[in-house]
Amino acid sequence: MPCPISVGRPLGRLAVLLLPLIFLLTACSGEPGTGPADVRWDRDACERCRMVLSARNFSAQIRYTPDPAGRSQVHKFDDIGCAIIWLDQQEWREAPGVEIWVNDHRDGEWIDARTAYYVPGKVTPMEYGLGAQDEPLPDALDFEQARALVYQQEEKFNSHGAHLEQNASRDGGGRATQDAKADAEQAKLPSIRENKQP
Repeated sequence: MPCPISVGRPLGRLAVLLLPLIFLLTACSGEPGTGPADVRWDRDACERCRMVLSARNFSAQIRYTPDPAGRSQVHKFDDIGCAIIWLDQQEWREAPGVEIWVNDHRDGEWIDARTAYYVPGKVTPMEYGLGAQDEPLPDALDFEQARALVYQQEEKFNSHGAHLEQNASRDGGGRATQDAKADAEQAKLPSIRENKQP
C-alpha cells in the first residue's frame, strides 16, 4: 500500500516539512491560555502593592485575555484582598473568561477563587485576613462575602491613614525630603579636609 503522503508530490513534501515545525511550535507555546501560571516565589511582585510574593498559601492570580485572538495575561498578587480591589478597578472585570485563582491556605494548591470558601482570621501578607480552601466550613465565607470583608478591611485601613496609594506617594516624597534635609545638615558640618593645611 502506498504512503498517503507521497514525498514525490509538492504538497506531500510541504506537509512532511511543516509537520515537525507544527510540533515544535506547539511544544514551545509557553503557558496555556487558562489556569494559574507559575509563580517565581520571592521574585514576582504584587500588581497592586508591589510587595514580593513569598507567602505560598495566600497569593492570588488573575488571568484574562484582552484580545480574543491574542494571548492571555496574568497578574499576580500577594493577598486575595489586593487581587479583589485591583480587579474591581479594571474595565474588563466582568468580561467572560476572567479567571481568579487563589492558594489554598492549607497546602498552597491553586483553586478557583470564585468557588473557594474563605476562612477569616488568618495572618496574611496585607492583613486582609482571608485563607481560601475548597471545602466548606460552618463559618466560612463565599467569594462575595469575602469581597465585602476585604472592603471593610480596606475602609478600616483608610480610616487609620494607611491607604496603600497615599502611603506609597507620601513615603516616596517623604524620603526625598528627608534625604535633602540630611544632605543640607551635613553640608553645614565642618569638614576635616577643609581645615587641613597643605
